Formats: sequence, structure tokens, C-alpha cells
Amino acid sequence: MNNLLRDRMFRDAQGGPLCPQGSVVCIGAFDGLHLGHRALLGHAVARARATDVPAVALSFEPLPREFFARDAKPPRLMLPRAKVQGLFGSGIDRIGLLRFNAALAAMSPEQFVQRLLVSRLAAREVWVGPEFRFGKGRVGDLSTLQALGAEHGFAAGAIDPVELGGERVSSTRIRAALGQGDFGLAARLLGAPYAIGGRVVRGSQLGRTLGFPTANLRFGNKTPALRGIYATRVHGVGAQPWPSVSSFGTRPTIDGTEPLLEAHLFDFDGDLYGRRIEVEFVARLRDEEKFPDLPTLVAQMHRDAAQARAVLQQNSLPQPAPRRASA
Repeated sequence: MNNLLRDRMFRDAQGGPLCPQGSVVCIGAFDGLHLGHRALLGHAVARARATDVPAVALSFEPLPREFFARDAKPPRLMLPRAKVQGLFGSGIDRIGLLRFNAALAAMSPEQFVQRLLVSRLAAREVWVGPEFRFGKGRVGDLSTLQALGAEHGFAAGAIDPVELGGERVSSTRIRAALGQGDFGLAARLLGAPYAIGGRVVRGSQLGRTLGFPTANLRFGNKTPALRGIYATRVHGVGAQPWPSVSSFGTRPTIDGTEPLLEAHLFDFDGDLYGRRIEVEFVARLRDEEKFPDLPTLVAQMHRDAAQARAVLQQNSLPQPAPRRASA
């Protein structure tokens, strides 16, 4: 993330004015930046342009549900870097990626509105999605926001739910689709194929020793929304997405602990360390499992590679740009 983007982002609820001329604000977790999120962002940007003030997106890091479930963190679709890039890409002028901590969790709806929406952002309009809740104990809702807006001079509203197949588009629905290996449904809900991106890091180089060199991506301290072996395409290596087979998990055969995405690019010879790539998920092949020894693991890796090649040949039509979940 370059310095220009960092200058347009803030982390704290309290502080000096950021938008003295006023702003249009939208609030959400924005995990995945799916069709519903994009509708909310697009509406806020349009209203900001119409009133000639900055469009501001407020989100949280960690997400509130992660903060309150520290021992069993819920799955994430998208990591902070990708979310910030996606928000700016939607036309947002300034992002509040608020540190969700005990102090923020303890804020009443009135304090949140006064300190952040009024004092920092001079909000003229505030837009939220369906089922919006805020404040300590989630006691605030849209009617609370509208009542406080009437006191402080801003309007508040919620956009209509975005539906697909008769059901509301949501991050929960996308996580379920990914868990079931339904990447077609996930792509329709996201508006693009699901992908995880980041900078290639050095691993133990066991894959190279076994004849399967991999490009490795970390998922930070977050819980991924999928785990297993997949047919994938790697973006950012050549002019076209590179066919590959990928493992995403903790590598139980070698007693790993950290979730790691390992992509083996077919017929590739080159150094990717430090390169930013994106791994697009095409099909789920199997669960991650622990093998009794390395030769058994290698034999299964050959079968996975053959299956992934076959799947990718059957799914070789041009794809839209993937929705990133990068670190």
C-alpha cells in the first residue's frame, strides 16, 4: 500500500476534524466486498459526488466478531490490505479502518456518533446496510442513527438488500459457499471469482525437495474461509493466469500450525519470492489430511496435480478479474 493511500486512511475514532467541509459516510464490515457491499459503497459515492464532499467508508480491524471470539476466530473472506485497496477502488475518498478494541466496544451509540460521525467527519449523510447495529451491546440500529442524526444535523438511511436467487447477498452466505466448494455461487455473490493474494514468502522448501515447488502466501493471524486442496489459477506471473494446484491449510503431515496457501504452478521455472500474486480458486479437490509418511503424500500430490490439470482444462474459458483477499 503506497503512502498516498495511507494518507487517506485513519485508525482512531477520536481525534481532530478530518472532513471540515462535511462528508457522506457508509459503515460496514465489508468482508469480501460482495455485491451488497458494492451497492452500499456505490450509493455513498454517488451521494458524495452530488453534494461535493468526500465519501468516507468506516470499517473495523479486527472485525467486531473477531474481537469478541478471540479463542475461535470466525473465518475471514478478505484481509485488511485487500479490503482497503477494494474500498479505494470503489471510489471512496477516505477510509476509517477503526481499531476495534475494548474502548471502541464500550462506546454507546451516542458517543460513537458524537466523537466520530460529528466531530471527526462532519457527516451530512450516513448510509448503512440491512440489519445494521452499532454501539455497546449492539443496542443501536437504523432508527437510533436517524434519531441522533436529527439531533446533530445529518440524514441517515439504509440501502435495500441485494438479493441473488431469492436470498440476500451476505458474507455469511459466501463463506458457506466456499466451505462447500461452490466457487460458482461464491463468484456470483462476489461479482468476481474468489482469490487470495499477497507477497510470496519463503517456506521450508519441502515442496521443492519433493518435486513440487510452491509459491507460499500467509494469511496472517486470521482464520481462512476455506481449507483443503484446490485446482487454481495464479495471477501476476504471466500474461495469462497460470494453471496450478494449491494446498491451503496447516500441513498436518509435517505437523504445521500456521495456515499457509501453497500454490504449485504447472510447468513453471522461475523465482517468485517477493512477488505479489493472486491465487484464484476454481474447484475443490479434497480435504486436507495427514499421511503416514512423505512417499504417500507425494503419491497423492501427483494425483491431485493430474486432477487439477483436468479440471482446469474443462474450465478454460476467460474469467473476470478475481476478487482479492490479499494480505
